[in-house]
Amino acid sequence: MSPFLFDPRYMMFMLPAFLLMMLAQWYVKSAYSRWSKVPARSRLTGAEAARRLISAGGLLGVQVEGVAGNLTDHYDPRQKVLRLSSGVYDSYSVAAVAIAAHELGHAMQDKEGYFPLRLRAAMVPAVNIGSYLGWILIVIGLLIQATQIAWLGVIVFSLGALFALATLPVELNASRRARQLLATSGIIAGEDEMRGVNNVLNAAAMTYVAALITAVLQLLYWVSVVAGMGGRRRN
Repeated sequence: MSPFLFDPRYMMFMLPAFLLMMLAQWYVKSAYSRWSKVPARSRLTGAEAARRLISAGGLLGVQVEGVAGNLTDHYDPRQKVLRLSSGVYDSYSVAAVAIAAHELGHAMQDKEGYFPLRLRAAMVPAVNIGSYLGWILIVIGLLIQATQIAWLGVIVFSLGALFALATLPVELNASRRARQLLATSGIIAGEDEMRGVNNVLNAAAMTYVAALITAVLQLLYWVSVVAGMGGRRRN
């Protein structure tokens, strides 16, 4: 079977993943839209909350900057910079301080040398190569009926699933730290605000769960294709 022809098995594996990713994206947008309209009682913007938490957490040297885009917030461990999107940097909302605290959780992980974070960072070069090289090897193996090349492609391609697996504990740990930081600092007060923080952070976590499931299902699809090729050759 040519890999360029429509394969019903692909939809069998990937349709659940597509639906889950759509649900996760809807959940994130819904949670962010709701809680970005609710001002935090502390009246701190995302940037102000981040700077207060940097001081309280002894993370001196970490800078806070604005970055273009929507929900493009991230922590850069190489430059020790917390970059917040405009909707978070200047916003007084519960969603803004939740996102800022989550990204600051990554800064704390960086300072402590948190092993899952270091592992994920070490995997990045190999994953960047594997995401392109893996499926190329699989397709070449299928076209020339070279099972060993195809299986090598599957192994290389599996790095993406391993990276998604390594990412999950990093993100969940950052969210746990965010909840603790916001509660102990007094930036978030009351059950209603903490419910909003949990809603935003849980929605973000679901996207990483969905990404992991998608990567695993895509890997299983290629495993089924290559395994089927080996079975046909034996027949």
